[in-house]
Amino acid sequence: MPHIRFNWLKLVLLVAVMGCRASAQTDQLLPEIDIHYKLSQDVRIFFQAKETREANTPTTAELGPSIEFYLRPLVSLREMTRFDLDDSKPRPLVFSIGYRYLPTPGKPPTNRLEPVITFHFPLPRIKVLFSDRNRGDLDWKNGGFTWRYRNRLQLEKHLKLRSFHLSPYVSVEAFYESQYKKWSDTALYAGCVLPFGKHVSIDPYYEHQNNTGKKPNQQLDQLGLRLNLYF
Repeated sequence: MPHIRFNWLKLVLLVAVMGCRASAQTDQLLPEIDIHYKLSQDVRIFFQAKETREANTPTTAELGPSIEFYLRPLVSLREMTRFDLDDSKPRPLVFSIGYRYLPTPGKPPTNRLEPVITFHFPLPRIKVLFSDRNRGDLDWKNGGFTWRYRNRLQLEKHLKLRSFHLSPYVSVEAFYESQYKKWSDTALYAGCVLPFGKHVSIDPYYEHQNNTGKKPNQQLDQLGLRLNLYF
């Protein structure tokens, strides 16, 4: 058991070191806490608090609740994700609607309505979970309205190291922004979900963004650290 914990600690440190090297150009660390609470077998609420920087906007906090609605789980998805604390992953379709408040230093805050539809597909031959997340950011700020569509495709594989389970993943996300009338941002992610017991997991990840909304293009390398709590 000490040997397993040591290897697991080395993995966490490796992700952190990679992120710190990448973030040296921007000195960017994006912490996040997500608190999930099941109301029933098919409905869950969660509260999110995080720091974010997306699509040529300055770094800001993002706070607010969401409610999620599930379809019934698929047997193939349930088997593939049976050690994952996130019980939305065995569901082929998840719909959520949320509100986010984004205070911006020196500027009026943004009020955001956030609808999300996520599809989960099993890839049984290679034992990989494929996710297709479609998200809208409907933003009201200082009397004006803008919107953004985000499509994120993700591949995630469950691994077992003796008695320990972890889920590394890679994903790509494209952003279409109404103010630029084009696909103005792409983001690449690499991370790993690490569980602690039955209610806690952490998700350290590296993110690279390419913003083309304004000239010159902006490259961002960021380290994120997400804490998930499940009740």
